Amino acid sequence: FHGLEKIKTIGDSYMLVGGLPTPRADHAEVVAQMALDMREVLANGMTVLDEPIRVRIGLHTGAVVAGVIGTKKFIYDLWGDTVNTASRMEAMGFANSIQVTSATYDRVRHLYEFEERGLMQVKGKGEMPIYLLVGKK
Repeated sequence: FHGLEKIKTIGDSYMLVGGLPTPRADHAEVVAQMALDMREVLANGMTVLDEPIRVRIGLHTGAVVAGVIGTKKFIYDLWGDTVNTASRMEAMGFANSIQVTSATYDRVRHLYEFEERGLMQVKGKGEMPIYLLVGKK
C-alpha cells in the first residue's frame, strides 16, 4: 500500500512504516498521503453491522529500532520512542482525524494543509504541539 511496510495488526490497530526496510527520502510524505487515502476510503460509506467505520490515525517521524524476532515464526517489528509517540497521537485523536507531531508537520507542511490543535499534554512526553492533517495543498 503506497510502497509502505505493514508491521502488524493488533485488534483494530494497524501499524505501518515508511522508509523501512529500504530508506526513502519521501517517507513522511508517503505516509501522510496513505493516511489521507485511508481516511477517504473508510469515510465513503464503509460500514460494519450498519455502523460507519471511523478511524483515528497518528503520525510521527523519527528513528526506530527494527528487527526480526522469533525462533520458529519470524516477525519484523519496530520499537522505540517514535513508535510510542505515533501511538499516542492515534490514541489522543478523534474519529476520522489524522493527528501528527511537529516532526511530521515540519517535513510535509509545504505539501499538505493542517489545522493547529495547539500544545497538548502527551503521556510520557509532556506538552507537544499537535496538528491535524486536513488534506493536500
